[in-house]
Amino acid sequence: MDIESVREYCLRKKATTECLPFDEYSLVIKVMGKMFALIDLESANKICLKCDPEYALELRERYSAIEAAWHFNKKYWNQIFLDGDADDKLVQHLIDHSYEEVLKKFTKKMRTEYETMP
Repeated sequence: MDIESVREYCLRKKATTECLPFDEYSLVIKVMGKMFALIDLESANKICLKCDPEYALELRERYSAIEAAWHFNKKYWNQIFLDGDADDKLVQHLIDHSYEEVLKKFTKKMRTEYETMP
């Protein structure tokens, strides 16, 4: 998967937006204001995604393309190198997983608002 395909896949999800809050190279993708992905536009070969802590460790042990994310809480965030041994299907699965991890943390009010969106 290339970086533009990753971006497009993320933005097809319900209630997502993109912004550059940190610098001109770190594209953040959010669902209702909560970050679930950060795309590195400078190197254009990695994405940082939220992950269940146990699953994050399992992925890091199994794939050389997956590491603890730099500048993030390493318990919950992985960085995935798109030119490594993580295939497109796995990358899409991990994007979906990250999105779901963020949805799980929504307040009741946010969940209701999310569910009423088209």
